[in-house]
Amino acid sequence: MLKIKVLGPGCENCKNVEAVTRKALASLGQEAQIAKVTERAEITKYAVLATPGLVINEKVVCAGRIPTEAEVSTWLANALTLA
Repeated sequence: MLKIKVLGPGCENCKNVEAVTRKALASLGQEAQIAKVTERAEITKYAVLATPGLVINEKVVCAGRIPTEAEVSTWLANALTLA
């Protein structure tokens, strides 16, 4: 199962990243474990310079912006082929 983390303080942009990710998962017919990482100390472990951030299977795929559903779908598909 994919492990996804949304990095950020819980702002509107963070919620949008999570929503886009859930849509992409649904369109692929996949389930995933989604966690919100809000503590600054945890976020800095991923070396992102700006939030929101998106991590799939411990790999940072996006930071500092809201990705499109198509982008997230591609990242998820790539992660599934590597799993």
